[in-house]
Amino acid sequence: MPVDKLQMSRRGFLGLGAAAGVITLTACGTSSGGSSAGPLVMTVWGGDPDRKTYQARIDLLVKKYPDLKVKLQLIPNDSYPQKVQTMIAGGSGPDIMQVAESVNTYSSKNQLLPLDDLAKAAKLDTEQRFGPVGSLYSYEDKLYAIPDRSGAVTVFYNKDLFDKKGIKAPTAEWTWDDALDAFKELTVPGKQWGYSGAEWWPQWWSLAYQNGGTIIDESGRPAVDSDAVVEALQWAGDLVFKHKVVPSKADYADMGPDIGGDQAFPNQKVATHANGFWVMSGLTDAKFAWDIAPMWRGEKQAVSAFGSGLAISRTSKQRDNAFKAIDFLTSPEAQQQIIASGQDVPANLEVQKSQAFLKPSWMKTDVDMGVFAESSGFVFRAPFIPEWNEMIDTISNGLADFWLGKERSAKKALTAVQKDLEALIKSGS
Repeated sequence: MPVDKLQMSRRGFLGLGAAAGVITLTACGTSSGGSSAGPLVMTVWGGDPDRKTYQARIDLLVKKYPDLKVKLQLIPNDSYPQKVQTMIAGGSGPDIMQVAESVNTYSSKNQLLPLDDLAKAAKLDTEQRFGPVGSLYSYEDKLYAIPDRSGAVTVFYNKDLFDKKGIKAPTAEWTWDDALDAFKELTVPGKQWGYSGAEWWPQWWSLAYQNGGTIIDESGRPAVDSDAVVEALQWAGDLVFKHKVVPSKADYADMGPDIGGDQAFPNQKVATHANGFWVMSGLTDAKFAWDIAPMWRGEKQAVSAFGSGLAISRTSKQRDNAFKAIDFLTSPEAQQQIIASGQDVPANLEVQKSQAFLKPSWMKTDVDMGVFAESSGFVFRAPFIPEWNEMIDTISNGLADFWLGKERSAKKALTAVQKDLEALIKSGS
């Protein structure tokens, strides 16, 4: 795929380009002994690049298993949850369905099939195949989805600006103080900032977990008012309003409409930007030298991951065939298609470490793609609780004034958020 036509999208339900409507494609086996149960139905969200990549993988599946038939349904991301839940409630849920952060909104309603026994029968070792991400889509000690796409937060940095200031490339060994010192050196007041910021939850949560904090503790209780989380959020906020090494919302607004870190970094307004794989889509024709580094560690290395998994709905009549398909779709052979098209980071660690990933044909720049596999070993397990969407809304709304600079105290802001989360989430439920 030509690099200038790459269209990379965020994983999960975050920033995806919605399709105009449900698009259905069918890949049929050529064997006369095809499945009498009809084709497997596989639902995914996204845009046209996603459709093409999933279909390419399904075509490989059918080539390997001619007795299988698969019907791919691309559903607009904003209507995806309602659509698939309606299908399941009507007894005709998809055999294979893409899930992400809200996976346990489904599993807690008994809408997904636990996959532990099927994985064991297939000898699929999720930890070996995917690393720490292997157990990400679990709920109450049961596995509900197999990782499919997964890329950790990485640090994109402007090599030209770093070299100009004589600053060495970011490393995982950087402390928060190291990062702040570099950001200060790289900041030109009102013109250029050292860092793009950490307002989005995967960014500041990475800091919180680095600091030994957690959003939901092991008992299921909200823990955002802990000292570790408060300190992390305060550090992130101080970068904007105390040290002024991160653009404020007003600064971003002055750059143009809908400008954030993903756009400010390619425009050389910020020297470093911690985010996901999709950032590269805006850098394919960059006029400056750039590279990727692991997220700095703070007290310990911990990073968020963006991804999605493949699950089987409870109503599936072809559970064995559905898992057979998932097993193949997450194998090295099929997962290479994900990077070949520039769609995303494959969850399969073997592929992340392969030359196909490290030196993709569409990459014009010499970039350290190995950072993704390196970072996969330090992904923290985000709390994918059934109330995920409500939790994120509560946190976002509760921190709105903090990120505007109207409330400078992270402790005060998070104490209020903690109270709201405790009302939303019953401990241990």
